[in-house]
Amino acid sequence: MHAATIVGLLADPTRLKVVSALALGAGTIEEVAAAAGLPLKDVALAARRLARAGLVRRDGHTLELLTERFRAAARAAAESAPAPEPLSDDPTESAVLAAFIRDGRLTTVPAQRGKRRVVLEHVVRVFDVGVRYPEREVNALLAVWHPDTAALRRYLVDEGLLSREAGLYWRTGGWVDVDGR
Repeated sequence: MHAATIVGLLADPTRLKVVSALALGAGTIEEVAAAAGLPLKDVALAARRLARAGLVRRDGHTLELLTERFRAAARAAAESAPAPEPLSDDPTESAVLAAFIRDGRLTTVPAQRGKRRVVLEHVVRVFDVGVRYPEREVNALLAVWHPDTAALRRYLVDEGLLSREAGLYWRTGGWVDVDGR
């Protein structure tokens, strides 16, 4: 079974409640109905659909959630997912960035200065060279990366990647793409 099929089945609120009740220990149609706050008829219809799809084993009024189907679908989806695009052409930098950036967000600020510098040089690219930014704009750009904008701002200034004067910030360091590629 494909993960997309499972997601489609669980997109229905009634089936989702039935699966939730089963996952929490309900074992009969009556127990599921009580736990989910659903009419017996709705539970029976949802259980029938889930059984036909292979997610639930049904024996009379007894129901069993086949959790291994969920694990197998998750494993298959993970194995067939394309590898993420590298965040840098340098394999060492790419490994550091992959360790700290997920879905375009910084998960944590690295404690090690060398790794932190790699991450900060990546983050500073959101600032255009030659543009002065008020602190409010700097915070908005950094909030896309991480909720602690004050720490990121401070690190960028401390590392010489941003400069600050009279409430304005501008980029003063890091790699710059000069040919637009």
